[in-house]
Amino acid sequence: MQNLPFLLALHSINGLGPMRLKALLDRFRDPKIAWEANRNELLETGVPFKVADLLIQTRNSLDVHSYAVSIAKSGIKVMTIFDENYPKPLKQIYDPPIVLYYIGEILPKDSRALAVVGTRKITGYGRSVTAQFTKDLVAARFTIVSGLARGVDTVAHQTAVEEKGRTLAILGGGLNEIYPPENRVLAQNIAKGYGAVMSEFAPDEPSVPGNFPARNRIIAGVSLGVLVTEAAFDSGSLITAREALEQGKEVFAIPGPITSDLSKGPVNLIRDGAKPVFDAAEILEELGMRSVVASSKYQVVREDLSAEEQKILEVLDNEQLHIDEICRTLNFSIAQVSALLLKMEISGLIKNLGGGIYAGA
Repeated sequence: MQNLPFLLALHSINGLGPMRLKALLDRFRDPKIAWEANRNELLETGVPFKVADLLIQTRNSLDVHSYAVSIAKSGIKVMTIFDENYPKPLKQIYDPPIVLYYIGEILPKDSRALAVVGTRKITGYGRSVTAQFTKDLVAARFTIVSGLARGVDTVAHQTAVEEKGRTLAILGGGLNEIYPPENRVLAQNIAKGYGAVMSEFAPDEPSVPGNFPARNRIIAGVSLGVLVTEAAFDSGSLITAREALEQGKEVFAIPGPITSDLSKGPVNLIRDGAKPVFDAAEILEELGMRSVVASSKYQVVREDLSAEEQKILEVLDNEQLHIDEICRTLNFSIAQVSALLLKMEISGLIKNLGGGIYAGA
């Protein structure tokens, strides 16, 4: 857009959120004129006294063009709501970001997106179902959207990258302040051909708790729907789900073990109208999309597996069994079962949960 450096300078002012920034642009039409407006003109648009004073103070010390150049030199790209490539679903929410910063690439096909979110304190169950749903959604050509947080978000992003899919990571702080720090390498990997890392916050803005509700509305906004895999009663991921409901998007929840506190979030969402799902095909059906997933794992593998391998897969359907119990159930020797389990684990058909316990993948 015209005078983009002035828009970026305005956007850097703490307290000029999307609604106030939009009001300034509606009033002055040109970000340069808004940047140069006097105090009374700023107040007339609804800008609070403190924010108006901060803008004037910053205006006297910030070189607008040098600031824009510094962003570009850091490798950060900028997209505004006035650009043609701005995500269309996001533009339709109540308070879309005026400016988005990103690294990587945002492609037209990323409009086929689904958010996968949940707890930071992920369990083995949550890790398993998050990875499986993400794999199937990637196979169905969905871009996976999440918040780069620990736990479910990390598993969703990592799985999308491992499956050579697309993923968008939406941050609660600036791109120069990747949080959590242990996910910096993951963010770099996403930007190197697997999607984009995005934020509406200025590049040097730290990740603070107050930013995450705003971040969550973007996660919901760029997605066709939200899937919650595992979450506590007060999980922040439920904010994302409720943002989606308010935006008229579909929300899906995976029921979990009744003994786990991390099943309470999905259960409460289901009570509020979210749809319980047990596999990715149900999500596709609800969204009115034809599944391009080859088929369920059982239908795919039965043509290639031996009769013994098929029996093991059937025994582990919805079960977690010790190797001794598998042997007793099938009347196979321990040596025979050990060899079969190793082969099937390498093929990704089953998972070794440790302690001699196995489950279907």
